[in-house]
Amino acid sequence: FLALSVAGYAGLLWIALAPALAHRAGRPLLGATLITAGTVWGADLLALVLKMTLDRRRPYETLAEVDPLLRASVGDSLPSGHAATSFAGAIILGYLFRRALPGLLALATLVAVSRIYVGVHYPSDVLAGAALGSVVALAVVAALRFRPQTSGGRRRSEAEPPAG
Repeated sequence: FLALSVAGYAGLLWIALAPALAHRAGRPLLGATLITAGTVWGADLLALVLKMTLDRRRPYETLAEVDPLLRASVGDSLPSGHAATSFAGAIILGYLFRRALPGLLALATLVAVSRIYVGVHYPSDVLAGAALGSVVALAVVAALRFRPQTSGGRRRSEAEPPAG
């Protein structure tokens, strides 16, 4: 769990997975990486803003019996940035590479749970982060699915004049 927690910093795990999955699928590396980075870092930025707004202290700061395995955490506790970036990364990569979705969601869940295990988040922090990351990723998916399609045909000025 400690390794998973460290691997989840700044969403870099998901950004590193994007070109690997794209290469394996024979798809453009740059596009998948840019979409993933934008999604993951968008979720991370929103999590940071919420952390500053909500100002919830971490478990090891408020509970004497909590002895964290890791203290290198940015900001306050709610929501979990690791959970937000993990679910954002898993969902956007799952959209881009559908066959990988079950494994990606399992990995996101493990990274999120690792934050509870190492003692830096409450379970509710992780659930809130997972929900935030999911919403961000689903908004990106919606934007990708419903973007205007460009026409492959001739421009109007090059088209034949209307009959009549």
